Amino acid sequence: MDPTDRQVARVSSAFCARTNLLSSTVLSTLPHPPEENTTSPIPFFHLLERLKTTKREGWRRFGINGESISDHMYRMSIMTMFAPPELASKLNIPHCTKMALIHDMAESLVGDITPVDKDVTKTEKARREADVMDYITETLLGKIPGGALSAQEIKRVFQEYEDNVTLEAQFVHDIDKMELLLQMVEYERAHEVDLSEFEHVANRVQLPEIKVWAQQVVAERPKRG
Repeated sequence: MDPTDRQVARVSSAFCARTNLLSSTVLSTLPHPPEENTTSPIPFFHLLERLKTTKREGWRRFGINGESISDHMYRMSIMTMFAPPELASKLNIPHCTKMALIHDMAESLVGDITPVDKDVTKTEKARREADVMDYITETLLGKIPGGALSAQEIKRVFQEYEDNVTLEAQFVHDIDKMELLLQMVEYERAHEVDLSEFEHVANRVQLPEIKVWAQQVVAERPKRG
């Protein structure tokens, strides 16, 4: 076996080990685990239903059984289409919208891991999500002929978001924070609860044009004595 073949074998073995771990943990708890290695996208479509039913965990600590992961990504995707003109001229907006719809796809199996989950490090969170994206793109979608959106394109867009190097990725990261800030204000109004601990997210917005939005949203927060 030449060096290239050995490398391919090692990668394949590592992927199989991760997939087996995934199968023995999360997948084994599903009432209807997706059919694997099929030429149909239907099992993948069923998996996406979990994004509709899995709640965003940050709010649940405050007794708010609110938005799902899909709710979050849907508003994000719409927001990307309203980039300020001076920023939009530098962006590939359709690509940003695609990224917004893909960036939390791994949470269909790993769930919404938040910064307060101290037992899961940032590195471990990234590893779990990468494993799920490998499972989705290789095991669920690997045998499906490429169409308008191929499995490898999904994987590339997800990784681009994770790397956060391109302007499009930075923009979508900022939109992710903006969507949270909007939801913070809306839940404070609806539930009369103080969600101040989320306000610091506004300071993490990077792009000047989106900083303006963040400041406008924070200014909407109810005044507290």
